[in-house]
Amino acid sequence: MPSPNASHSVLLRVEIPNSPGALGRLATAVGEAGGNIASVDIVETNGSKVVEDITVFAADEKHIAQIRAAVEAAGDIVVRSARDRTFLMHLGGKIEVKSRAPLRSRDDLSMAYTPGVARVCNAIAENPADVHKYTIKRNSVAIVTDGTAVLGLGDIGPHASLPVMEGKAMLFKEFAGIDAFPICLDVADADELVETVQRLEPVFGGINLEDVAAPRCFEVEERLKASLEIPVFHDDQHGTAVVVLAALRNALKIVDKRMEDLKVVIAGVGAAGVAITKILTAAGVANVIGIDRKGAIYDGRGELDASKQWFAEHTNPEGRMGAVPEVMPGADVFIGVSGPGLVGRDDLRVMNTKPIVFALANPTPEILPEEAEGFAAVMATGRSDYPNQINNVLCFPGIFRGALDAGATRITENMKLAAAHAIARSVSDAELSPSFVVPSVFNKRVVELVASAVAEAARVDAVIRAPHAHSH
Repeated sequence: MPSPNASHSVLLRVEIPNSPGALGRLATAVGEAGGNIASVDIVETNGSKVVEDITVFAADEKHIAQIRAAVEAAGDIVVRSARDRTFLMHLGGKIEVKSRAPLRSRDDLSMAYTPGVARVCNAIAENPADVHKYTIKRNSVAIVTDGTAVLGLGDIGPHASLPVMEGKAMLFKEFAGIDAFPICLDVADADELVETVQRLEPVFGGINLEDVAAPRCFEVEERLKASLEIPVFHDDQHGTAVVVLAALRNALKIVDKRMEDLKVVIAGVGAAGVAITKILTAAGVANVIGIDRKGAIYDGRGELDASKQWFAEHTNPEGRMGAVPEVMPGADVFIGVSGPGLVGRDDLRVMNTKPIVFALANPTPEILPEEAEGFAAVMATGRSDYPNQINNVLCFPGIFRGALDAGATRITENMKLAAAHAIARSVSDAELSPSFVVPSVFNKRVVELVASAVAEAARVDAVIRAPHAHSH
């Protein structure tokens, strides 16, 4: 069972006797049920009774029910309600629109809207590039999904994907000051998805593709990059790849190995797996072996889509075959972007000395850090409750901040590599340790470093929008 965590926390409103020992009995009941009390707040005192709100961390939904039952069985304790704190956070949605300009008088209104706004509209009609100067387009990103590959949940559709995209919009705003909006599309195929985003382009300064299933995601991204004059970035591919490269660079310093000498096994050859392989290959890794549900991918295996065919032709130089147990012996690095419980201790036991394990499946990794303890020299997951969280929030806010600030028309390979270098450099030699190879997601300086590096790379690559013909 995973450790109790905030994502499965519950707010218990309880009524207990106003007498010594009552709160102790409640705390004991929660503890014996495996829960972790995070806070206690008194709501009201009424003579012989006290009403309190108890915030309790649990491991999963079943565990929440077990904790409630244990409290109710503790004697003289009444549970008035048990509210899931994650669902409470999502009530009514997690984002909103706010005005940047005040509307306190008729004068304000006449400039923000009619008649003054007409002058700005005419200026943009005369010089279309001014839309990046005088509208939200200057600082806006569309978070586009079709709901076909949401987190580890799969094809749950556009409506069910909305809470994830709202969360992504919060991250854009919190970490990079970018106004991002969820665009969850009910589309049937790649053609409809591409056409819809093309029609939305006038509003947005960038497109962040999210949770689009492979292999559709590859085609959609390439077609949008070719047809739009604003940055298009599939975060599930490139965001993950950038952060993995940054973490691996720092992990190699700890185990004293070189990119060129690594044997890397990647479980999961979808969007993230392919992008990770491409960026690691560009960084000098010569031996990558990818595994899908049918085993190792090798040239000549057959029944491969276009992205996996590329994978077969550019990886696995020894032509290794088989599942995880057959390809793990001698591996220096395991990177999982697949599903829970794929790897066991015996698989780590046969890896090379000082193995690096990045088990990134969410919410449950391929192997939990507790199981890998004693084998992995450096361990990372995609979760926030373990050290070394490989989280795309280290990447995409800074990449888009840099691209928007520079007026970039696209995001190049050099811009991605620059982002990876900036993330890696943000961990100093003094900070670097097996449990700290990537910076905290709450380190706001990371966004600044990434944005600066990405903007400079955009200028070097000459993908900067032409300057305005004139200004008002």
